[in-house]
Amino acid sequence: MAKSSENWMALGAVAVALMLLSGCSRSNADKTAQPAPAEAVRAVSMARVELRPMGMAQQASGLLVAREEIAVGPELSGYRVAALLADEGDSVRAGQPLARLDDGLLQARIRQAEASLAQARAQARQAQAESARVDGLDGQGVLSEEQIQQRRTAAASANASADVAAANLAGLKEEAERMTLRAPVAGVVLQRNVRRGDVASPGGEAMFRLARDGMVELAAEVPEDQVDRIHLGDAVEVTLASGVVLHGKVRLLSRRVDEKTKLAQVRVSLPVRADLRPGGFARADFLHSAEPVAAVPEKAIHFEAGGPQLATIDGDDRIRKLPVTLGARSQGWVVLRDGPPVGTRLALGGGAFVLDGDRVQIKQPATVEAAASASVSGVKAASGVADSAPAASGGQ
Repeated sequence: MAKSSENWMALGAVAVALMLLSGCSRSNADKTAQPAPAEAVRAVSMARVELRPMGMAQQASGLLVAREEIAVGPELSGYRVAALLADEGDSVRAGQPLARLDDGLLQARIRQAEASLAQARAQARQAQAESARVDGLDGQGVLSEEQIQQRRTAAASANASADVAAANLAGLKEEAERMTLRAPVAGVVLQRNVRRGDVASPGGEAMFRLARDGMVELAAEVPEDQVDRIHLGDAVEVTLASGVVLHGKVRLLSRRVDEKTKLAQVRVSLPVRADLRPGGFARADFLHSAEPVAAVPEKAIHFEAGGPQLATIDGDDRIRKLPVTLGARSQGWVVLRDGPPVGTRLALGGGAFVLDGDRVQIKQPATVEAAASASVSGVKAASGVADSAPAASGGQ
């Protein structure tokens, strides 16, 4: 009996083990039969790379300068300034006196030269008369040939002395004319760097600086990679520091780029106005004609450590992030200088919060006017407030 009891206990243990194994197998089978969780899908607004006519405005800044600046200084040295006849800001005509030097000593030298000339001419007349008396006496023995030649030489020498005296007097009179500093051209006096009583020095600083015809223009500095977009005659809007906006045109494009700053100078002609002061600051907006270019909405661009990027959407509705190079901006759009082709789909709202390879659900195509609201929706979606699709759940 004891042995039979042990056999029954062994059989019971085996049965229990089989039941446990069967339960585990069913549990594993149930787990295997449960479907995998569905992939999370984010809803985003969509835009496209478009070919748009962009009337772009290129900006630059610079200083107002005289179109042609004239320096006026003395040509004589050692004379004191006796009178100042023009001041800064005065409009002057060509030839108008600006300053006068003290010519008292020069006038005395002129009178002395006049007297010397009169004396030389009198001596020349006397010598000429004595030379005339020996005309026809050659070879007659009345006077020696040497005496005749001496009279003729004396007459020629006297005439030459009179010419020297006349030239000396003419030079002094020319100096007298230059004792008055005159404006070489019509214009506006920009600077007066002289005071009454100063001693004139030709090698020193110019006494006056003039802007020819009062013309002042803008010397704008443009980066070297943008100079080729500007052409002679292009329209330019120039904004002064006072806020006044003037209309000008590109007059000159520099052929030289500064080796340190890598900027090229562009001269913009402006109308003649009293409020244009050389040395003042101004901003230029170069207006280019509208040309069809590849462009994207500003809201489609997001910036990473490597630079600007676009979140493009491929044919499987998955995100593919691409680095891009941007150009000018206008009316909510940005020129795409290097990037995906025209027609490429872009994630607009929430595009900055998706990862490369994520699957997305396309909303209605967004317009530029709706870009701001689409961007806000994307921010809410990232925080789980809205625009998020719940993950599908498997069997419980």
